[in-house]
Amino acid sequence: MINHPEPAAAPDPTEKPLRQRRSPCDEDGDPNTARCVKNYVLDTNVLLHDPNSLVNFQDNHVLIPIEVLEEIDRFKRESSELGQNARAVSRALDALRGKGRLKDGVKLENGGTLRVIFHDTKEGAPFGSATADNRILAAALGIQKAGPKTRTILITKDINLRLKADALGLAAEDYETDRIFLTDLYTGMVEKTVAPEVIAKFRANGEMELNGGGTYSPNEFCTLIEEGNPKKAALTKVDATGRKLIPIGDFREGVWGIKPRNREQHYALDALLDDRVKLVTMMGKAGTGKTLLAMAAGLKRTVHDREFRRLVVARPTISMGKELGFLPGTLEEKLSPWMQPIHDALELLTDLNMGHEHRRSTDLMRSGAIVVEALSYIRGRSIANQFMIIDEAQNLTPLEVKTIITRVGAGTKIVFTGDPYQIDNPYVDSSSNGFNYVVSKFRSQPIAAHIELQKGERSELAELAANIL
Repeated sequence: MINHPEPAAAPDPTEKPLRQRRSPCDEDGDPNTARCVKNYVLDTNVLLHDPNSLVNFQDNHVLIPIEVLEEIDRFKRESSELGQNARAVSRALDALRGKGRLKDGVKLENGGTLRVIFHDTKEGAPFGSATADNRILAAALGIQKAGPKTRTILITKDINLRLKADALGLAAEDYETDRIFLTDLYTGMVEKTVAPEVIAKFRANGEMELNGGGTYSPNEFCTLIEEGNPKKAALTKVDATGRKLIPIGDFREGVWGIKPRNREQHYALDALLDDRVKLVTMMGKAGTGKTLLAMAAGLKRTVHDREFRRLVVARPTISMGKELGFLPGTLEEKLSPWMQPIHDALELLTDLNMGHEHRRSTDLMRSGAIVVEALSYIRGRSIANQFMIIDEAQNLTPLEVKTIITRVGAGTKIVFTGDPYQIDNPYVDSSSNGFNYVVSKFRSQPIAAHIELQKGERSELAELAANIL
């Protein structure tokens, strides 16, 4: 059904996504060589979460209860992401209908088949209720009963529906194809202990060949620690080729009044101010300085260096806790509560630079040098020659992140900041959000860099709260 799950307990990170699983089967040949072909019954929320899920089950049987089509039809007129996904699913199914009858099954490009199934409500539904959930359960149970030799699995993002299926003896799983578990998430930095002469040679030559010794990603930051003296270290990063280490920039004098307080903040400023890097992702708990560092770098490159036309700061309009309801006023007045954290950061940066002839944030916004906006209106735009910051990106879905990045035009740099432990969007969790997704997918790209900020610098109280609460 359309119900989305409340934040779920993290699944086993060692479990492979659905598309990677293999198991022997005694139905289609030798169990030592044949792979078990399974029936996957998809719930509505799976299709609304990822319209491409239809083709993500390899050469298995994908089954869609007719109740799912009814629910998809209710969403197709919405202007939201759910409405767009519903329309995409409808178009995909209509295209398949041209290849054959959906009732009988249509061959998919990946070798599997897709079929729309129907359960006669006269036969009753589980738990004595004919709700959409229970009718979907009944359809899946009917498939399992009709073909007991073929394993039938209900795929749903609804936790309660998975519990119901388990109570009825039906296998049920979450849709995990686009999940990136926090335990597997790329941190963007490593440590390497070397002899004192190696560090001395690195500082003299300005580079160091890696010569194997592990797999490194482009722009991955590396701390060279002196053997026997851990207090002596050099901050470096892997070059675009992934074959050698090079020094990072020196930012001890600060950027727009902000001085890095730890090595991760040094790394973050290097990525933010590196012209070769077009996409930066910054992960960290509350108070680590993600937004402030990004905005300081953006102001420097936009206002001082004039390398970009303007600084664009955007964030999703998702509240923490209960919604306040209708907000009166103009668009700017409606967005004001959501964008107040951005204004707070701008005011702080202005206060730090009052003696440096920098204009106030209000003047910069009036002149168009800084634009603060919601993400709701980004679709269809082409954003060129701008420094773009997407704050609170952990509340975005993988599709929304794709939509944002594909809006980026020539000469634009985009920065995502996020904390997967602070998610307010009920439709994603710590492993299915778009921030994790983009970090994982862009890890090997020379134009992307990621850094995890680990130490809180907002205040002693904020750091203590982030750690113990």
